[in-house]
Amino acid sequence: MDVLSEKLGHRPGKVIAVHLSYRSRAEQRGRVPAHASYFMKASSSLTGSGEVMRPAGTELLGFEGEVAAIIGTEARNITPAEGWTHVGWVTASNDLGLHDLRAADRGSNVRSKSGDGYTAIGPSLIDARSIDEDALRVRTWLDGEVVQDDTTAGMLFTIGEIVADLSRVMTLEVGDVILTGTPAGASVAQPGQVIEVEVSSTTDESVTSGRLSTTVVEGPQLAPWGSPAEVDDKQREDAWGTAPEKADEEPAFELTDELHERLMNVGVATLSAQLRQRGFNEVSIDGVRTLNPGGKMVGRARTLRYLPFRKDLFAAKGGGFNAQKRAIDNVGPGEVLVMSARGVDDAGTIGDILALRAQVRGAVGIITDGCARDYSLVADLEIPVWAAGPHPAVLGRRHIPWDIDVDIDCGGALVQVGDVIVADDDGPIVIPPHLVVEVLEAAEKQEAEEEFIAEMVGKGESVDGLYPLGPTWRPRYDAWRAAKTN
Repeated sequence: MDVLSEKLGHRPGKVIAVHLSYRSRAEQRGRVPAHASYFMKASSSLTGSGEVMRPAGTELLGFEGEVAAIIGTEARNITPAEGWTHVGWVTASNDLGLHDLRAADRGSNVRSKSGDGYTAIGPSLIDARSIDEDALRVRTWLDGEVVQDDTTAGMLFTIGEIVADLSRVMTLEVGDVILTGTPAGASVAQPGQVIEVEVSSTTDESVTSGRLSTTVVEGPQLAPWGSPAEVDDKQREDAWGTAPEKADEEPAFELTDELHERLMNVGVATLSAQLRQRGFNEVSIDGVRTLNPGGKMVGRARTLRYLPFRKDLFAAKGGGFNAQKRAIDNVGPGEVLVMSARGVDDAGTIGDILALRAQVRGAVGIITDGCARDYSLVADLEIPVWAAGPHPAVLGRRHIPWDIDVDIDCGGALVQVGDVIVADDDGPIVIPPHLVVEVLEAAEKQEAEEEFIAEMVGKGESVDGLYPLGPTWRPRYDAWRAAKTN
């Protein structure tokens, strides 16, 4: 029996699972949903630590470490702000599924996800009142090696939002289990392997569910009637987390600490020149200026798109925990929130409270081609902001906050999630990740040459043949450079 059934004295009524809710998983899958989507699992699939059977003749038993949120008080038609208050406990969960049967039910996951023992939870319940919903860590080990490690701060939708969303259409009852989605790293386990999942507090390591342990064993074959088990390369790719033929491809771009420091030490104007030399002429975010002169910013893009105001649609999209608030609450360390406001210069898009929230979240900057309210207060914050100018108007004057983490146009530049944004007093530019290293190396070389050129001009030399550096001056530059590096 699982720990929750023991506490309640009966089996929970509903088990609801979220398809895709972590940014890391969304990036791995190559799509970022605007809203959460769900599927049901049979409550008879609930279990605790122990064994789970992979039927003989099948291939892809997938595991997914997750935070299980358990309803503590009945919820119906509640708001996102109220959602977390209806969670009684959280614990670790292993959302298992037999991918060989996914084709049988085309998205409902009835058979692939509801096998006996396919929803392991426990071993201990954590009182939700003792923790913050965005301060939970979930880790998964496969045979003792960490394969998943993320926090609820990296979720696209908060647990409170998920609870509120579901409560719009159904009554969530005490004991109902919500599997809140899995971060990147979910994969496949073979018979004989052991999967462990733990949920803990990021602020107090002593607050933990303990390790939920599941051992995979070989079971009997499925009965011959009904849809047969079948897999193809797409199923293998989904289950393993990467296609076998892609295993040797170059890893995804990472903005390392070294690259970040180097980018901070070159000017945006120089980077822009190198991008133009490569045919990238529309990478500057135009019409914005810094509220914090003398600052510099480097980070990965997250995006927010505003659409023109329309009264009926603002009523549906503008209130509550709208896209603007979701964007602010989801931007994270090392990221830049880039807002598409269509260059409208007579309506605010960011104010001091939301900018402060982004700062507390660890964001490194905010860029909007609309205006900023509370202009002087925003300018006094630590987080650097670029905007079209000041304006006192509230959100509903010209804009509807529409969606987040989509491709946008900001100041004439196309911005995608994950693009590298570099900004200084000259303004912001967008660097496609695959060009960062090439453009940076060329920019560093250019700035070294220009340092030499400026020194020579300062000594009275003519710019003829010197700027740009010509063949006559090249040997002197090489000697100067060698002397500086020795």
